[in-house]
Amino acid sequence: MTLRNRFLITAAGLCHLLLVPPLVTSQLPPENAAVTLRAGAAEKSATEQATPCALAAAAQKQSGDVQTICAIQQEEEGSVYKLHGAVEIYYQNYVLRADEATFNSDTKEVTATGHFALDGGPNDDHIRASHGTYNFALESGRFYDVTGTTGLRFRGNRAILTSTAPFAFTGRVVEKTSPDHYLVYDGTITTCELPHPKWQFDARKVMVDVGGNAKIYHSNFLLHGVPVLYFPFATHPVEKESRQSGFLMPSVARSSVKGNVLGDAYYWAINRMMDATLGAEYFSLRGWAQRGQFRAQPTENSYVDLNYFGVIDRGIGTPPLKEGGENVRLNSAGTIGGFRAVANIDYLSSFLFRLAFNEVFSQAVYSEVKSQAFLSKSSDGFTLNGFVERYQNFLSTTPGQVITISHAPSFDSSSVDRQLWRTPLYWSYDASLAGLSRSEPQQGTCPACIPAFRTGNLLGRFDLHPEISLPFLFRGWSLRPALTLHETYYTERLVGETVENPGQAISDPVTRQALETIVELRPPALERVFDKEFLGRKWKHVIEPRATYRFVTGVNNFANILKFDERDILTDTHEVEYGLVTRLYAKRTSEKPDDCDVIMKGLTVGGPAPESIIPWQHPTARMLANNPCQAGPQVREVVTWELVQKYFLDPTFGGALIAGQRNVLTTTADLTGIAFLTQPRHLSPLVSRLRFETTSRTDAEWDLDYDFQNKRVNASSLLANYHFGQITVGGGDAILQIPVEAATSSSGPAQPARFNQFRAALGYGRPVKRGFSAAGSVGFDAEGGALQFVTAQTTYNWDCCGVTMEYRSYTVANVRSENLFRFTFTLANIGGFGSMRPQERLY
Repeated sequence: MTLRNRFLITAAGLCHLLLVPPLVTSQLPPENAAVTLRAGAAEKSATEQATPCALAAAAQKQSGDVQTICAIQQEEEGSVYKLHGAVEIYYQNYVLRADEATFNSDTKEVTATGHFALDGGPNDDHIRASHGTYNFALESGRFYDVTGTTGLRFRGNRAILTSTAPFAFTGRVVEKTSPDHYLVYDGTITTCELPHPKWQFDARKVMVDVGGNAKIYHSNFLLHGVPVLYFPFATHPVEKESRQSGFLMPSVARSSVKGNVLGDAYYWAINRMMDATLGAEYFSLRGWAQRGQFRAQPTENSYVDLNYFGVIDRGIGTPPLKEGGENVRLNSAGTIGGFRAVANIDYLSSFLFRLAFNEVFSQAVYSEVKSQAFLSKSSDGFTLNGFVERYQNFLSTTPGQVITISHAPSFDSSSVDRQLWRTPLYWSYDASLAGLSRSEPQQGTCPACIPAFRTGNLLGRFDLHPEISLPFLFRGWSLRPALTLHETYYTERLVGETVENPGQAISDPVTRQALETIVELRPPALERVFDKEFLGRKWKHVIEPRATYRFVTGVNNFANILKFDERDILTDTHEVEYGLVTRLYAKRTSEKPDDCDVIMKGLTVGGPAPESIIPWQHPTARMLANNPCQAGPQVREVVTWELVQKYFLDPTFGGALIAGQRNVLTTTADLTGIAFLTQPRHLSPLVSRLRFETTSRTDAEWDLDYDFQNKRVNASSLLANYHFGQITVGGGDAILQIPVEAATSSSGPAQPARFNQFRAALGYGRPVKRGFSAAGSVGFDAEGGALQFVTAQTTYNWDCCGVTMEYRSYTVANVRSENLFRFTFTLANIGGFGSMRPQERLY
């Protein structure tokens, strides 16, 4: 684990430690790896020219001589040299310059005055002083009126980083007691550019262990030369791996619902691969919140991340409505005995708690809670999985209004198509053995209510379906007939299900048997390559038609099958599916690298969030660590458009369809995720999936389900994201039409039959750009005419520090209407003071 940044403060008997991810502000301009240190830049540029003495030292070093002395005048008294004017002494990888110097060639000690400069060493030290002494052999000395840096290698008036945590310091007196240890008296330390740093510690004494820490005693923290805080003791990190237990810096914020927010936490560095953080926040209007995190990374590809968040709520309103609760999340992955092991556990005490206190809108309104742990192994085309799973869907904020489905445990095994001996036949299988349970609460008020439903605590299900196929290929035509046998055994059965009654589960085994015949036909693809270039590319258009005939028979007891997952919704069907995919390819005629500048991936609308291999690693940090500028793909699929539809010869699906409610069956779920089956019908909606991707920074997608039978759009999702230069733009519109039969119920008021929501995002800058960056996002409910959320974030980064301010506004159902103000002030290589968490930032 490489968490490096720490900042230890001792005051009034307490220790405070500040912790942030490895890169916190733009220590360097993002465009290159160099920074400018203005202090003495002209002097360095002059002194680092290839002087005759430097050329002579280089030549003598090649011949094995590690010592070279140059001066305008020299006086030799035995082993002592008195040097006058333009003194240069080269010893191994050090060079000392001064106006006057006395050098003992036996002890390797030099005393020098006037423009004293010492450069080099394993840590790339650069010391400027009025006068001083130095022993080359012991690598120790004493200097006066000092300005110095470590971790930087100068090239003229430019400086190249040679350390993960470079810093600059000044001092009335500086002692170097060993190659890696400095004592600074009455001086300053900073990571900013000199001679006018944005911030610095002005200390009575500083102990610097290069590769470790800088311990600072009796210091004032200065911003632009103005004292802000006094610290009896503090540490400045000068090494990447270093971590230390202690209290974190306090966090502050202001919320219209929570009031003034003040928090702190204790960081425990357990060992080099484990740590923990325990903290609390006080909400002046609501009560106390508790946070905790345990992290471990035993190997490069294994991790454990345990998070806890809870609130003890005093309540709001009269009488007080208490919305407190707790949320526990465990994410872990690793390898156990050749099996890939993954656990994603999520516990939520109540949906009301999530709505009231989660600070990310999309997470706050998400009503589902999923927990899963599994072991998986694949070998030679066979896969074996063992897992436990719990799924919860909160129907409302009322306690107990939650649907729960559990798999505890389940074992699955499957294979890819394999040749049956030396015949043209191929076989495969899919099998599952599971322990299951399901519960649903009562909905509505009786007598006009939907009764509660519950299976046994653990019922058994065994599912097996082997398949045999005979693929043909002839002059570009592909024909694949297949025959599948479905055999499923349940230890309980469902009886008495109607539109208004979920029925009940009784302890009476039931077996479902079915025979499935599939014939898939794929004609040769139609393609054309265009001769003329356009936009520096050659173009190719491909059309891929396909048709599938499917016949399933034997499911004559669908009404008695309990529903847990996709294995339980198989029905009789007699159908034809037809569709085509059209693709447009572009091939560059010359090599051209993609734009490798880091962009605001977090602003992408509608797409998956940027992922990190390790959960606690912010995606921006990963992009910064792994951002090689490579040539983009020579060929890119610019446009993809898929159209597909089904014709049902059996509109009742063997009698399984229940009119007047949404029916989710295997055949409809395979076509689209939008439920459309409420009445017998022959023709499914036309499903369209259109995507544009002209470059790695341009992405647009339009998913559309159009129902010809009802002459309406069932669902439409339009997304577009574009990154150009330092500008990021994103937008989206999602429309959903609920079938009329499912929008009303005799047990309660009608549900909304239509949803229409907009999302928009705009950003300028980059995550670690020096100077100004800003971003904002907004969500709007067009049907309700209400603004759902607004988020605005702005950052200004200097060379060694930055400030970020954020405003968030939420309107979450009838539970929460909140305005939240947060900020973070960040110091390069140290950390930040404020309340913004990396996972909640826009960029």
